[in-house]
Amino acid sequence: MISLLLSSRIAAVSGKPFLLSRTSFSLAVCFLRLSSTIIPYISMKIAIEGCMHGDLDNVYATLLHLQEVEKTKIDLLICCGDFQAVRNVKDLDSLSVPPKFRSMNSFWKYYSGEKVAPFPTIFIGGNHEASNYLWELYYGGWAAPHIYFLGFAGVVKFGGIRIGGLSGIYKSRDYRSGHFERPPYNHSDIKSVYHVREYDVHKLMQIEEPLDIFVSHDWPLGITDHGNWKDLVRDKPYFEKEIQDRTLGSKPAAELLEKLKPPYWFSAHLHCKFAALVQHEDGGSVTKFLALDKCIPRRKFLQIIEVESDPGPHEIEYDEEWLAITRRFNSILPLTTKPANFGGVQFDKEECRKWVKSKVQSRGSKPFEFVRTVPCHNSSQTVANDSFSEHIRNPQTEALLQFLELPYILDKSEPAHNPTSQGTFDCDSQDGPIDDVDEIQLPEEEDDD
Repeated sequence: MISLLLSSRIAAVSGKPFLLSRTSFSLAVCFLRLSSTIIPYISMKIAIEGCMHGDLDNVYATLLHLQEVEKTKIDLLICCGDFQAVRNVKDLDSLSVPPKFRSMNSFWKYYSGEKVAPFPTIFIGGNHEASNYLWELYYGGWAAPHIYFLGFAGVVKFGGIRIGGLSGIYKSRDYRSGHFERPPYNHSDIKSVYHVREYDVHKLMQIEEPLDIFVSHDWPLGITDHGNWKDLVRDKPYFEKEIQDRTLGSKPAAELLEKLKPPYWFSAHLHCKFAALVQHEDGGSVTKFLALDKCIPRRKFLQIIEVESDPGPHEIEYDEEWLAITRRFNSILPLTTKPANFGGVQFDKEECRKWVKSKVQSRGSKPFEFVRTVPCHNSSQTVANDSFSEHIRNPQTEALLQFLELPYILDKSEPAHNPTSQGTFDCDSQDGPIDDVDEIQLPEEEDDD
C-alpha cells in the first residue's frame, strides 16, 4: 500500500523550516505483489520535492524539522528536477539560466563533504542543470555521497520499491536527435542538451515489470484532463491556451504513462501544485499524479508518501531489468544529430536478464562508489579552473560499463580539442536570460523556461 500523507505544507527560509499550514486527510491506493510466501512489509516514508534549484540546505532543514514535529522518520527524498548539482564556479557555465540568476547555492557543500545529506536522495534532471556534470553520469550514479542521479533515464530499487524516471523536458525539434551536445556547450547546445530524446524514452518503453513510482520534470501531455484544470488556470491563467491547444506537457511522458501505469507519477517544472487521477482503461489500475512547486516560502513544494516496502535494506540498488535494457540498447546510443536506429536491435530479454542476474549475484546490487572528478568550490575564491570545462570520464560510469562489459562511448564524435585533465580530487587538499521562444513562459518568474 502507498498512502499519500497530506499532513503538512512546508516551505523554508534561510536554512530554517517555515511551517505554513496543516491539513488532516490522507489518500491511499493499493497494489498487489504476487508471491508464493507471505512477505512482512514495513512502513517507509518518502518525501517528494518539486524543483530543487540547488537549495538543498533549506529542503533538508525542512524535512529534519518535519521529522521532529511529527515524530516520524523520512527514509528517502525524491526530487523532480532542476536539481542544479553545481560543484564549482565553472559548472555555472553549463547551467541554462540567465547570468543574473546563476548562483552556487548549496549542492557544492555536499559534493565537497562539508555537509552530508541527512536522507538518501534520488533526483532527475530538469531544464536548469549543470549539464556537464549530469553528462558524466548519463547512466546514473552518485552526484555526491547519498545523493543519486537517476540518469537521463533510469530505474533503481529502494527497499523493494521500483522507482523510474526521465530527465529533461520535451521539445519536438530535438526529440529524434541523438545526444550530440558536448561540453563546453555553445549558446545553442546549452539550451538543447536537456531536451528529452527518443532513445531514452524507447528504453523506458521496454520495461515490463511493474514500477511503483515514476518521476518526470515536465507533465505528461493531457494530464490536466484528469484533474481540476479550472482551478489550475484560475491560478495560472496563461496555461489555458496551451491546455486548449493540447500543448501543455510532454507527449513522450504521456506515452510512458499509458504504457507503464505506475501507481504514482510525480512532476515539477511549472512551479505549481496540481493533482490528477488517471484511470487506465475501464476498471483498470489508477495512477495518482502530483506536480509540485519549487522550494520558496508560501509555495507547495513538498509531499510525503507512505509506502509498504520490503523489510530492507532501505538503500539504493541497481535494478536488474533496467541493467538488461541498458546493456542491450547501448550499442545504438545515438551521439550525433542522427536518430537512433532501433531496427537492428533484437532484444532477448530473458537471456539478457539471466546474464545480468549472474553478474549482480557475483558483485552485489549497490551502485559503484562516489568519486569526485573536479575540484570543489572554494567560497573564498572567485576564479574558476578553466582546465575542467570539457568532458571528463567519471570513474563510476566507467565502472558500470565495465561491469556490463560495454565500451565507454560518451565522448565519441566529440569535437577535437585539447585533452582533458582527469582523475579524482580530495576537496580537503590545497591543490585541488533564457530567450528560447519554444520554452514554457511563466510570466511572474523570469527563470522558469
